[in-house]
Amino acid sequence: MFKKHITLLIILFTTSLFAQSKKIEVTGNEIYKDSLSSDSVHQYTVKADSATFLFGKVIQESVDLAITVKDPEGKIIAKIDGPAAGPEIFTVQTSENGDYQFEITPFENAEGIYTFQLLKKEPLASTKEGKIDQLMMRYNGNDVPGAEVLVLKDGKVLFKKAYGMANLSYDIPFKTTTLTNIGSTSKQFTAFAINLLAQQGKLSLDDDIRKYFPEFPKFDQKVTIRNLLSHTSGYREFLNTFSMTGRDLTSSLNREMILRLIENQPKLQDEPGTEFNYNNTGFAILAALVRRVTDTPFPEWMKMNVFKPLQMDHTIVRANSTEIIKNRAAGYTTGAKGEYVEVQDLDGSMGAGGIYTTLDDLSKWIENLHSHQLGGNAIYEEMTTRFILKNGDTIPYGQGLSIGNYKGQKIVQHGGSDNAHRSMLMYFPEFDGAVITQSNFAGFDSNMAYKIADIYFEDQFKNKNHEEQTIPKAVAKAENGFEYDPEKFDALVGDYALVNVPNFVISFTREDHKLFTQATKQPKLEIRALADSIFELKKVNARLTFHLEEDGSAQSVTLHQNGMSQLAKKVEKEEAPQNLKDYVGTYYSEEIQTVYKVKLEENELVLFNYQIGKNIKLFQGKDDSFSSEFPFSQIDFKKNDSEEIAGFYGSNGRTKNIYFKKIE
Repeated sequence: MFKKHITLLIILFTTSLFAQSKKIEVTGNEIYKDSLSSDSVHQYTVKADSATFLFGKVIQESVDLAITVKDPEGKIIAKIDGPAAGPEIFTVQTSENGDYQFEITPFENAEGIYTFQLLKKEPLASTKEGKIDQLMMRYNGNDVPGAEVLVLKDGKVLFKKAYGMANLSYDIPFKTTTLTNIGSTSKQFTAFAINLLAQQGKLSLDDDIRKYFPEFPKFDQKVTIRNLLSHTSGYREFLNTFSMTGRDLTSSLNREMILRLIENQPKLQDEPGTEFNYNNTGFAILAALVRRVTDTPFPEWMKMNVFKPLQMDHTIVRANSTEIIKNRAAGYTTGAKGEYVEVQDLDGSMGAGGIYTTLDDLSKWIENLHSHQLGGNAIYEEMTTRFILKNGDTIPYGQGLSIGNYKGQKIVQHGGSDNAHRSMLMYFPEFDGAVITQSNFAGFDSNMAYKIADIYFEDQFKNKNHEEQTIPKAVAKAENGFEYDPEKFDALVGDYALVNVPNFVISFTREDHKLFTQATKQPKLEIRALADSIFELKKVNARLTFHLEEDGSAQSVTLHQNGMSQLAKKVEKEEAPQNLKDYVGTYYSEEIQTVYKVKLEENELVLFNYQIGKNIKLFQGKDDSFSSEFPFSQIDFKKNDSEEIAGFYGSNGRTKNIYFKKIE
């Protein structure tokens, strides 16, 4: 996974058929290969001075394992437990002299072969540049997907560097001039285009979208362009909806298919302006709107009216995933065995995503966010003003940009992800600073830009009110070792149902000193405390924030995962329905022209769609509601006047209540 030219001093292979524990002193960068039995504890000791940076990997060749790191006093300072296969990467910053222990244990009694290697042992960086290099070390090498970083202040480049590879097939390194897919970071450019057209008098943000798309159905409430820009339209999200048809989302999608999805929608999911529902459909429509208003293809119009005036000469809107983009980074994710797998871009993302660009071009965009030279102050204010819902609540989103506070400073930002690429553009307007990170790896650290901002803008964050910061300060403390009394967790034990998916219940339990969570019919996972109210899952990249009462209990918890936050409220367990055979049958959706069969197998209900080709499990909930596996999150069966099952409504987060009628 890392540089092949690293000298291997020795390869140690030992078997421990009978030994349950083993202690090994690590010197240099040897590779230690060993077999792990279900009750093994292997301990690797690294002698280090204070202020030392340790970096290494454990390759899970045929065993799923976990790493626990302890300081010289035996205090746990880190736990690493990621994917079930491939590399587990560790980085440790020491704070005192002594022996640091790396304990290797199997996950859930697993057995098999692994290798341990300490790749780097060096003084903790004292310069800002060196600190970023150490943060980015896992993305650096000639056999790993890469990344790049740009830091700006007052229009000047403070840091710019690329790491790793842009293309693993052809050994092409990632450079700061490499064109990279920025995913949903593209939305701000689409929003800017719409505001330019409004400024030119070619449309109004408060126009009914049916003025330009009369083929869209007429509902009781109008959907405005402003609703599309703020994710408050009530339209279905096209990626989630197409997934319900059984479609592979890496397959070809064109603009007409997305627009036809809206034409088939029988009613709005929500009244426009009443609920924020992050929605790629709205921005796909906006790209089509540019074409209808200007009679110019969206990529061409963007080039002539946005990119060229800003001298963003290397920025391209990729109209579809088959278009050739020279000097671009290929995208990678991790396969089932831990290997890197190349994946295609999402198709049909133009407007919502689809832009390839460079760090230098993005620096010119940041400059315009500061100077407002193109578009003027009015457009900047439109895009960076939080949208107010009809009930008076304010959402942390403007138009194509998220608006918030980080460590007392206003932050304007948007992240992006495609099938593999990851992007973050953040701008601090109060002191004209910016951080941009890009990567062609799906496993890139989503918090990296914040960590880099902490390094470069520490002085700007000092003496500020931190109460509204994006990442709670307790988390930063916890990452250096937070001690939590497990008995406190008893006040939080119980079942919590997602507000948007009531049949999806997250349960919390305690077994002695260990804390666990389990979602509806999913595996039980251990969690650890980062603070009194903040916990992280050990096997899943997700965090939980309990909303504590004065007595330490909680009636709600927020799940943070994949850039989204979902609220769950405490509930009492209820009896599940028993007559499962009543639900068996064939169901058809006129809206998406898709058939599912509901079958009873081994006393469990499953859905089957011939395009998906496998059973989708249904898990009993309250009354006639079931939670489900992808591409659904919830199934709500409906009865007729004779108390017979007439159909079901299928939902999966951003797309809600698509009706499937029971047919003969």
